[in-house]
Amino acid sequence: MLYRSLVRPVLFRLAPETAHEFALHTLTTAMKPESMRRLVARRFQREPFGKLARFNLSFSNPVGLAAGFDKNGTAIRELAALGFGFIEVGTVTHLPQAGNPRPRLFRLPSERALINRQGFNNEGAAALAVRLERSGRPACVLGINIGKSRAVEVAEAIPDYLASFEIIHPHADYITINVSSPNTPNLRELQRADALTALLLALQTRNRELSLAAGRTAGRVPLLVKVAPDLEEQELELIVEVARRTEIDGIIATNTTIARENLASASAGVVSAIGAGGLSGAPLRARSTEVIRALYRLSRGEITIIGVGGIFNATDAWEKICAGASLVQLYTGFIYEGLTAARDINDGLAQILSREGFRTLDEAIGCRAK
Repeated sequence: MLYRSLVRPVLFRLAPETAHEFALHTLTTAMKPESMRRLVARRFQREPFGKLARFNLSFSNPVGLAAGFDKNGTAIRELAALGFGFIEVGTVTHLPQAGNPRPRLFRLPSERALINRQGFNNEGAAALAVRLERSGRPACVLGINIGKSRAVEVAEAIPDYLASFEIIHPHADYITINVSSPNTPNLRELQRADALTALLLALQTRNRELSLAAGRTAGRVPLLVKVAPDLEEQELELIVEVARRTEIDGIIATNTTIARENLASASAGVVSAIGAGGLSGAPLRARSTEVIRALYRLSRGEITIIGVGGIFNATDAWEKICAGASLVQLYTGFIYEGLTAARDINDGLAQILSREGFRTLDEAIGCRAK
């Protein structure tokens, strides 16, 4: 309540990207002492469903922070203290890149939404690896999201992804392959079945080699792929077939959308002035849930799905779980709801689970997928 009534209005007076950078800096400064992080963690961390086993990893709760919020891994320990069961950093690329020109992040407060065309602005995979080596792992599962360098043509994407993959592999609990951002030219071409199969097979081969060389007792690092919400049913079916063929461990559904149909007519002028970019937040909620439901049905529940898109509260998260998601992620919802978002969603999910008569969270997954 304090965040929404006091802090958010102040932050929303700043340009969106400036506010984001300020919030990250303030968070890392205020919670730099380990004693402060422990104090915050005692108030925010939750384990309402016991340990959750997902793709050979153990999660304290199902609520994670999506890639994009902490691209360069500068605040993972502080964010983990806020109660997230997992943090996904990135998207990082092999080559450092500045991204698209500013302004490139826009708020739509009346829609509880964001539009971004940041273009994978990040310091590069090597810089992230150095930072993680120095800071150590957070007190939760750590995912790393990798994408294609803008300077590299789609035809040369595999060596570029492999270069990033090799650098960050020792530091990740799981790795997400981003082939669905709308802000890197032609990137979404990699969602085609033939291109995606070649990319994932190359990464899995290298994954096994690196994991064996590192002596990982749990086997290879889990590999996930992040897909767009703008795919048709036939395209989703092909992605499920690719996932099976390449033995990936999960699908993150979904990235931002290029569609604008779910926006109120009053927003049309503002959105038109903003121009291109990926839309996230409340207008994406229904479509991302549809994609989750389709993927769960097409895979017969055999592929782990992380649901993301328009989650602001426990009811939104519950919708994703009932559609087939085993875990959920926030980004825009975290910006609008504030520091207590993960705690509040976990507490709310526990209440809903009890009210609906399920004994475990796993029992609820996909219960409304048909």
